Amino acid sequence: MARPFDHERFDQVDALDDEELETEAIQSFDEFDSFADPQAVTSRSLEGLSVAGITRRRAALALAALVTVWVVAVFARQVGDASAATARADRIRVENEQMAANVADLRSELWLIQTQPYIEQQARGYALGNPRERPFALAGDAGPVPPDAPGSAGLRLGAQSVTRSPLESWLSVLFGPDPGAR
Repeated sequence: MARPFDHERFDQVDALDDEELETEAIQSFDEFDSFADPQAVTSRSLEGLSVAGITRRRAALALAALVTVWVVAVFARQVGDASAATARADRIRVENEQMAANVADLRSELWLIQTQPYIEQQARGYALGNPRERPFALAGDAGPVPPDAPGSAGLRLGAQSVTRSPLESWLSVLFGPDPGAR
């Protein structure tokens, strides 16, 4: 009967000399030859044979490496989830600040529309003002007021009027306003 496989001796094959190596090979061949007997196959365990050079030590190292990679992956996922939660909390904090500013604007607008001068101004739009007032409304398709209209901000008292030649006007239409004129 063949002896069980010795893992330590298998790992030390490099240290053997040629005679010992040949003796070991003959013994291993005899072990494999005993597998031809069906009763020997059922009575023997394959536990001692290493498959493709994988020893228990190497299997343990591979398992440890696999567990290490798994732990690192789980940790990286947790770090990613934590950073995503932090980003979400920051986004919600900014949204809350925007909503608070919006609420403050709406409260000031509510206060404004409840004041008497605003109510009177809106009433004038419906001809509910003083009997001596003449109600008027601007058409919805009315254009903007020209800059040189009477009473506009362009013709303030003491303002310098800028005159341009027709050539300068065409050049500003074609190429835009003169950047040095401002």
